[in-house]
Amino acid sequence: MKTKYYSLIIAFALGACSNQPGSDPAKEAAPAPAAAAPAQQAAAEQPAKPQTPEEAAKAEIINKAKALTKEEIMQSRDPNSLGKLGQIYAEAGEPERFIWTLERLTQLFPNSGNLRLQLAMAYAGSDEKTPTYDTLLRLINQGYYYDIAKDPRFDGAHGTKVWDYIVQTFENNNKPFGEGKVAFDLPKGDSLFESIAWDPKRKQFLVGSVRDGGIYLADGKGGVKEFIKADEANGLMAVFGLAVDAEHDRVYAISNGVAHFDHFSADLAGKAGVYEFALSSGKFVRKALLPVEDGRHILSSITVDAKGKVYVADGVVEQIYKYDGGELKLVAGNPALSGIRGIAVSGDGRTLYFADVALGLFGIDLAQGKPFSLNYNQDRMTLGGIDGLVWYDGTLVAIQNDITPKRVMRFKLSDDGRSIVDAQPLDAAQEAFGLPTVGAVSGNDLYFIANSQKALYNDLGVLTDAAKLEPVHIFRTNMRYAWDKKLPQMAPPRKITPEELQKMRTTPPKGVVPQSDDDATKTQQPAPPAQGNP
Repeated sequence: MKTKYYSLIIAFALGACSNQPGSDPAKEAAPAPAAAAPAQQAAAEQPAKPQTPEEAAKAEIINKAKALTKEEIMQSRDPNSLGKLGQIYAEAGEPERFIWTLERLTQLFPNSGNLRLQLAMAYAGSDEKTPTYDTLLRLINQGYYYDIAKDPRFDGAHGTKVWDYIVQTFENNNKPFGEGKVAFDLPKGDSLFESIAWDPKRKQFLVGSVRDGGIYLADGKGGVKEFIKADEANGLMAVFGLAVDAEHDRVYAISNGVAHFDHFSADLAGKAGVYEFALSSGKFVRKALLPVEDGRHILSSITVDAKGKVYVADGVVEQIYKYDGGELKLVAGNPALSGIRGIAVSGDGRTLYFADVALGLFGIDLAQGKPFSLNYNQDRMTLGGIDGLVWYDGTLVAIQNDITPKRVMRFKLSDDGRSIVDAQPLDAAQEAFGLPTVGAVSGNDLYFIANSQKALYNDLGVLTDAAKLEPVHIFRTNMRYAWDKKLPQMAPPRKITPEELQKMRTTPPKGVVPQSDDDATKTQQPAPPAQGNP
């Protein structure tokens, strides 16, 4: 399920920037003709055709856009309008205003590495090396990796020591990090296991299938055994999440009527609910469905606190509910959110934390029902792209799968739970990380799906290539890694003094001969496109 702003961020940031004048060296300007033919010259002297009302309206919009000042652009809070402005400026050859628009978008979406990368490209296309380097260094400090070494859009930034440093440090960020390992596999097949939970009493994992709506027991040796079957009595649909409350003998499932479900029909479209079963026997207890009259629903995440209180998130209408006595009661919601993913409750049960895939991490004071933003150092951390989220001993452990490299992070919270005071990568860029998604806590370990197979299914729920199906890896990460001792942060860039940085910006790397005017006229072959985030 993509974020509401996914098309904006991808289409605008990747598409519009690539159309910026001068950003595609592979296309050379056509030579001007020596002289125009008489017929062509006469045609050129003909009066211009009058504009249609649509053309006139478009021209007026473009002229108004060109008249906007930097201050006016930087005051906008509407990402969709900014996206349209960016496209106008890219097509109209307005690089300065295009950059202003991207600068504002990165302020509104500080956790989008893609937008910040496109801003760096825009700077490079305008021969602004200093902001190009500063923007790329910020991405490095946040732990991102992008393959920019041969990207022609950065040609204007080449030829200095700082450029070589940036390229090398990006490569360092993409090296495998951490001590986690694959604990066991789930069987290969058309099951689409997208959820996992741990039963501490019986020492076994439960997994849920999107395809058949069943809940299975994993034997830890590559096999599964059916525990709860989707049938008319319970009405289970595609299982998207599981939560276990062993003390009260309960397992809860969130289930949605989506096309990926084998028994999907039109009357299931938009349905979503919480299903309650006895953990010891699998006996169906009750369920609570969201009203379809409210529109389409997809429950994206579920968690249960230490006292057995159950909370679920709807990633379509951007609301969080409490499952209480067989009913779903609204806790909080905000249509301005872009897509709620993981949710977790603090150990004292007072605060619920949730991840928005584009906007980052937020909290809710459950006693007052008031949401709040988490304070954190935006220069050193990025909170975007989080899918799975769990609470662990005063920290939040997050699975970030919408950034490169994909990683598991531990965020230490302040005493009041409203600020992130430290961040520690636990595992990153591991070979098993195809698409890590959600996990379950067992003791000090987080067990999570490391290579979700959902990318092999299209929006209609059709498996596009069965030959590409793989066993689902369940990865184990030690959440106490580097707990008591300070280990080197993931791929740390060496700290550079302002004086060193200024010198590096202007000094060609060793062995590089400064380009002469004659060399500048030679046609160069375009480099292959970047291989960073899709």
